[in-house]
Amino acid sequence: MDSQPHQQLWERCRAFIHDNVDSAQYNTLFAGISSESFSDGRLVLCVPSDFFVDEIEKNYMKLLRSAITKVYGEGVKLYYRTATIQADPAAAILQKSTSPSGTIMAQSRVEAANPFREPVKGDFDPQLNPRYTFENYCLSESNKIARSIGEAIGDNPTLKTFNPLFVFGPSGVGKTHLIQAVGIRIKERNPQARVLYVTARLFQSQYTAAASKNINSFFHFYQSIDTLIIDDIQDLQNMPGTQNTFFHIFNHLHHHDRQIIMSSDCSPADMEGFEARLLSRFKWGMQVELERPDLDLRREVLRQKAEQNGISLPDDVAEYIASNVTQSVREIEGVVVSLVAHATVLNRDITVDLARRVMSNAVKIKRRQVNFEIVTEAVASYYNISSDLIFTKTRKREIADARHVVMYLAKKLAGMPLTGIGHKLDRTHATVIHGVQCVNDRISSEKGFAAEIAAIEASIAQ
Repeated sequence: MDSQPHQQLWERCRAFIHDNVDSAQYNTLFAGISSESFSDGRLVLCVPSDFFVDEIEKNYMKLLRSAITKVYGEGVKLYYRTATIQADPAAAILQKSTSPSGTIMAQSRVEAANPFREPVKGDFDPQLNPRYTFENYCLSESNKIARSIGEAIGDNPTLKTFNPLFVFGPSGVGKTHLIQAVGIRIKERNPQARVLYVTARLFQSQYTAAASKNINSFFHFYQSIDTLIIDDIQDLQNMPGTQNTFFHIFNHLHHHDRQIIMSSDCSPADMEGFEARLLSRFKWGMQVELERPDLDLRREVLRQKAEQNGISLPDDVAEYIASNVTQSVREIEGVVVSLVAHATVLNRDITVDLARRVMSNAVKIKRRQVNFEIVTEAVASYYNISSDLIFTKTRKREIADARHVVMYLAKKLAGMPLTGIGHKLDRTHATVIHGVQCVNDRISSEKGFAAEIAAIEASIAQ
């Protein structure tokens, strides 16, 4: 890539865009966008308002991505800087592009898939969410295998090893995102591919309507699909007519080496209310489980969601949320949205206390009964010291600091009176007051220390 100033690089981008849109579109959307910076593969564009971000990502993302790749090269991460108050730099918000698929955005504007109309090649909306790309799919050990298989199919949908692909796991762990990402990758590699995403409920309702109209058109449409993605297949439970229809469509597609992808909240072995011959076909290819998000995945989802919302999430807040919202990715995303809304409406900084308030209404946090011994063991474990040292008279800094944290958390989490804490540690009432105050002072002035306390609290809450 040219070693030119970032402003010149962006001017080259704008020239490319200008050549590919009419003047009215260019002057309305792109003429007022400037480059703030470009370094380490990170491009920050200054845009007048969120309207420009929404409009560009909805209608012009494929063109913008082509321009950026042509001028800056591959792998550039795009950010937008918007100002909420005119001419006030302090009010500017930095948000990361959600990187919607330009291919899907373009095709979502054509006619939706209609099983009652004779299909014309490549002319229907695949019903894929353009934001559900692999680039937006956070990776960790809990979903690494599933994502690798999904990308393999996306890159080569004729791969027979994983046909059908059956993805299962509890609600909110990313099944819909993953199976749609496969479809998007296939369409990006081959825009003419006939890819369709449909929920089992929609498939069932279409079948019911077709049964009284033209069942042959229904079969003809679905048998013409190259990659069929059916979400929540468990919803066809105890629907023998729909199951029989899907059985024949499945057989036709599989016989002609068309890719079939399904998701469910349980594995085929645990499904009830299905014909045995259909369940056996679910097991033909690859079954892969999406587990509940591990801590690393929850942290990554938080980081990504915060970037997309243009907020800076303090480390202690991120750690508190990641440690307590453990059931699903969807819950984490909801907490971030609620947190931003509360902070904006109440005009408050985002803190652990605010996060705790938001989560009390949105997430069921299981709390065990906390006592002095649990607090002591948690603190000793976090600081990698023997718990016995906390009870000694030593004044070594690391031991004294840990002892103060025990005093603070025993009061806060175990609800112990100061005299009781002093009795446990063989310290005076005044000493305990001093220790608790020291921790309070450090939390308000040291972000790193505040994050440590939040992490210990989270470990105790689990």
